[in-house]
Amino acid sequence: MMVREKFEFDLNTLRQKLIELGSLTEIALGKAIDALENQNIDLALQVIEEDTNVDSLEEEINDFAILLIAKQQPVATDLRRIIVAIKIASDIERMADFAVNISKSTIRIGKEPLVKPINHIKKMHAIATEMLSSSIKAYNEEDVVLAKRVADIDDQVDELYGETIKDLLNLMPDHKGSLQQISQLMFICRFIERTADHATNISESVFYLVKGRHYDLNT
Repeated sequence: MMVREKFEFDLNTLRQKLIELGSLTEIALGKAIDALENQNIDLALQVIEEDTNVDSLEEEINDFAILLIAKQQPVATDLRRIIVAIKIASDIERMADFAVNISKSTIRIGKEPLVKPINHIKKMHAIATEMLSSSIKAYNEEDVVLAKRVADIDDQVDELYGETIKDLLNLMPDHKGSLQQISQLMFICRFIERTADHATNISESVFYLVKGRHYDLNT
């Protein structure tokens, strides 16, 4: 295999590892919201335990990327590909951490009946998860149009976040015995909102990869 062919093979391997990381994180987020909805403590614990798989794969991606830089000394577009992979891996790992945080909040809530249906939280989660999936697709296909679409969707999550926090705050006066649960639900809302923010970060990285410039897609 020629040197350039080997390098292209390694870059594709890096890309595939990143896609796998995104898949693991999407699964974790799905399990976390299922655990909350069904107040399934065992499933919440499973999300926490499986986070080591995400952490290990992120470390593997970083080590592989650094090795490529050291061995190949890439420039221009090739270097951007590697730097972007490291940045996106970090964003995805943070999303997986939010799945863990949601699970920890679920454990703290325990079996106490929920003060209200979590429809808004589930909707926020569905949008944020779709943003993650679409941002990874945009990265894989180097599709800036899709990346921009992902960033635009973030406004929907922000709007739902504001509405849901307001609703939860309004419940406090009449549910003084459930203040801890309400606080945990507000934390969960924040974790989901931050998940969407990191999906937007990935979209910005796609723009940097393709255009060679940094773009702020939150403006």
